[in-house]
Amino acid sequence: MGHYRARKIHQIDPETGKILRSITSERFVTGVTWVDGELWHGTWEGDASDLRRIDARSGEVLAKLEMPPGTGVSGLESDGADRFFCGGGTSGTLRSVRRPARA
Repeated sequence: MGHYRARKIHQIDPETGKILRSITSERFVTGVTWVDGELWHGTWEGDASDLRRIDARSGEVLAKLEMPPGTGVSGLESDGADRFFCGGGTSGTLRSVRRPARA
């Protein structure tokens, strides 16, 4: 679960709702998704947004897809294959972003 203003990603126990652990991001967290065992999250701050693949244990940024300036990312979901879908904030735009292949 992403906690936008706190800049955190929480792992939550689905049975109890208890926060099991948290990862801190240096940017606002606008969405979180898992795909192929990878943790990705969206960011949006000021005029800049990106999608980040992060290490689920340490929070280290492993890959970053920067969006064009002025492109907000709100929400993030995967199709389970090679596409992400993210909202565009107040623009009403839904974006499809190709997930990069891992080397």
